[in-house]
Order: sequence, then C-alpha cells, then structure tokens
Amino acid sequence: MNLADSRVLVTGGAGLVGSHLAAALLDRGATVRVADDLSKGTRDRVPAGAAFVEADVTDPDAVARAVTADLDMVFHFAAYTDTNYDDDRVLFEENTEMTYNLLERMREVGVDRFAFTSSSTVYGEAPRPTPEDYGPLEPISIYGSSKLADEALISTHAHSYGIQSWVFRFANIVGPRQRGNVIPDFIEKLDEYPSELEILGDGRQEKSYMYVSECVDAIQHVVETADDAYNVYNLGTRTTTSVTDIADIVSEELGVAPEYSYTGGDRGWTGDVPKMRLSIEKLVELGWEPSIESDEAVRRSARELIDEIVE
Repeated sequence: MNLADSRVLVTGGAGLVGSHLAAALLDRGATVRVADDLSKGTRDRVPAGAAFVEADVTDPDAVARAVTADLDMVFHFAAYTDTNYDDDRVLFEENTEMTYNLLERMREVGVDRFAFTSSSTVYGEAPRPTPEDYGPLEPISIYGSSKLADEALISTHAHSYGIQSWVFRFANIVGPRQRGNVIPDFIEKLDEYPSELEILGDGRQEKSYMYVSECVDAIQHVVETADDAYNVYNLGTRTTTSVTDIADIVSEELGVAPEYSYTGGDRGWTGDVPKMRLSIEKLVELGWEPSIESDEAVRRSARELIDEIVE
C-alpha cells in the first residue's frame, strides 16, 4: 500500500507514537483524521493539519463518527498502555473492546486495511532475541494478555473477513512528549529530589528502547512493503539498556549525582518481564534497519524530555 495521498484514521493520535505517525503521514501528503479521548494525550499534541475527533473508541457511536467509508486505512494506537495498570478488568476488557469496535465498524463501511500496535509482552519470558514465530505465546501480565487477545481478533478479521492487517510488536518506544515511562518518571523524581532516586526491582532489568521517529519510519515501511493478509513484525533495536543505566543517563543529562536505592527483586512489578530483546531479522529482511541504538535512544529522549519537564 502507498501511504502518500492516502486517507487514514489514527486512534490514539494524541499519544506518543500516534502523534508522531500522524505528523509523518501529513508530511507525505496523506489526509489524516485523529481520534483520541484525551485521557492521556493533550489536544496540542495532535499535529496541525489533522482533523480531530474527540472519541472514546470503547463507544460504538464514537467509533461510527471516526470510521467512515472514505478512509483507506485505520492505524489503531489507542490503548491502556500501562503494564502495571491498577484495574486489570478495565484494562483487558476496554483494550479488546476498542479493537473489536473498530474492526466491526470497518467491516460495516468497507474499510479493509488495519494496523495495530501490539507489544513484546505477548511473548512473556521468552529466549532472546525473540523472533515473531516463537511460541507458545505465554504473556505474564494482563496488559500482555489483552494485546494477545487483540492479535487474535485481528487475525480472524484478516483471514475470514478480508481486512488486511499489520501487527507491530513493540519494544519500549521512547521520545519527546512521552509520559508514564521510566525516563520521564526518573526526570520528575530527580528534578524534585536530585540527591536520591528509588529504582524498582534490582536495576538489572534490561530491555530494548527504540526512538519514536525510527518506530514511525519502520511502521510506514512495513505497511508499504509487507503484503500478506496478516503481517506480524517486531519493532525494536539489537541492543538493550538496563534500568540502572537509564538512571545514569538521566542523571548525567540533568547534571546530578543521586544515591540509588532499590526496592529489590528481579522485576519492577508483578507481570514485569525483566529482560527483553526482540529479533528484528524479519524487519531487516524487508529492507529496514534501525540506526539509533538503545542507549542513544534513551539519551536523546532524556534530553528532549528534560526540556519539556524541567522548568
């Protein structure tokens, strides 16, 4: 599919990846509509030139306003994204409800292309680097369970109802305008108390961090290049960064030298996967490879987020 001059809907388009994707598509001449309930993002994050629909996509009536027959494609990025969200039932039911509502509305009006942000959490604690065909998929968090359920819904609609789909299993995506992630969390804590920092777990948790502009570039490349009915791709980097290394990078960028304390254990919370690195060989074979490694993605994000957060 050629995304230039296409007509697309981006749900969650006031969030991190959605807002950057919307801006990138506008730059390519696409007509972009953003649907977001602004529960996490803000209206000013929606790029100029995108039509905006304030919509909670758990509501079928709101979905009907957002998904219309003139669209070429839906990018579904709206979700509860906190892997440690405090209400498991709400997270699971509403994440899957959003996806089901969108797919059913697409069938109703004849929109037949769908892209979805899944997560590395669908793999659970898997050997590293983890390829897309690894199985069995055994998520250990409700968030990962909801993403796997979403993938099943999308697979069914791709294979049985003709909705060509692209599913992206993300590493940790970082960049400007992000909140609720380890990097802005450390910045906010150190801005208030620069001499000390509490770190969840033992600090050895080690994951892949991908810079948001690279994520958006990869998404567009895969959608325009992979042409199966149902396409699943990992998005990440070949390198990883530990939580203590993130604390070091943020501290360096802030110019502080805090004393660290650790809450203990090998993970930050119940359901946290302590070590994650995705195989990206399938993505590389398709002709796209990241140029920013994990540590550099963290450092760039820290610099940009410090400018946003610290007064």
